[in-house]
Amino acid sequence: MRVIKRLLSATAAIALVAAFTVPARAEGEVSVSAKSAILLEANTGQVLYEKNPDERMQIASTTKLMTALVALENSSLDDIVEVDPAAQGVEGSSMYLRAGERLTMRELLYGLMLESGNDAAVAVACHISGGVQEFSKLMNERAESLGLENTHYVNPHGLTEEGHYSSARDLALLMAEAMNNSLFAQLASTRSISFGDRTFKNHNKLMWSYEGMLSGKTGYTEAAGRTLVTCAERDGMRLICVTLRDGDDWNDHVALYDMAFGRWKLVRLASAGEVAARVPVVSGLADSVPVAARESVCLLVDKAAEVELVPELPPFVYADVTAGERAGSLVALLDGEEAARAELYFAEDVGKDESVKLSGMDFLKRLFGAIYKSDGE
Repeated sequence: MRVIKRLLSATAAIALVAAFTVPARAEGEVSVSAKSAILLEANTGQVLYEKNPDERMQIASTTKLMTALVALENSSLDDIVEVDPAAQGVEGSSMYLRAGERLTMRELLYGLMLESGNDAAVAVACHISGGVQEFSKLMNERAESLGLENTHYVNPHGLTEEGHYSSARDLALLMAEAMNNSLFAQLASTRSISFGDRTFKNHNKLMWSYEGMLSGKTGYTEAAGRTLVTCAERDGMRLICVTLRDGDDWNDHVALYDMAFGRWKLVRLASAGEVAARVPVVSGLADSVPVAARESVCLLVDKAAEVELVPELPPFVYADVTAGERAGSLVALLDGEEAARAELYFAEDVGKDESVKLSGMDFLKRLFGAIYKSDGE
């Protein structure tokens, strides 16, 4: 199985250990109609299915995933946007904007993501950057920051233009990053919403029919065919599915999700910043000190697998304790073999209680413990 390393840099909350055992891909078990497709587990970056994932293709309105993310990162939802004349009458799907009309960025982004308004995309671009070309530069800069090697934007809506393309893998990486943005997740997960006399309904029909469906974006042009990006989650396992030029995309997404949710499970060793254990402190101002991982560490395994989590921590430590010092590890054993490891660090300072008098033996233990720690760093 391939792990997408670019995803790890794009989502800092994820950490993996190179030595873990990974499940085999399922290409032979599932067949999809798409010309290009990928199924990605977002917590680990593991690819569970792929078919021509790096081919550069037209992506139609799935372009708007990047449009929405860039807009959220460069404006406020409460911004008042005066619709630029360039946005009125843009071909294709529309929220029927009128030049000079004033709306909030929130309304425009709902119209963008749910109604797939091409006019909304242009209105957003003009408000943030002054025009489509300038906004496309921001989109390309963000794509570069995510390491999207097969992506280039010419417009914010996805209508067919030379030099405008992406790939299934890049769209999966983008969706994983976007879903870490709480405002994006809220927009993309809304089923329907009304503003005044406008009502927008999510075009992702799996929002109503598939258990665990979180969000998605549809797209279609004659040049691109049907394009679809969706995200679903069950029991902490977050899957992202992308199909490009797929005449049976709804069924293909369901088949890939059913395969993955039925076969694998996610084991979370540690979550970034959350207390994983406590270590007793000798002669401290507190009886114990919490330890935590700096980054989340997850492992994807077969559902039938038994995973044992084993802490490797000292039985106690002497004060002073300094936050950020390495405390030990939490190890995941799969069939008795190490599969993943989360490094743990002291999460708080614990000062020495000067009123506590150590025996001579305790003093020597503390002294040699400090020397040992110093030599090991």
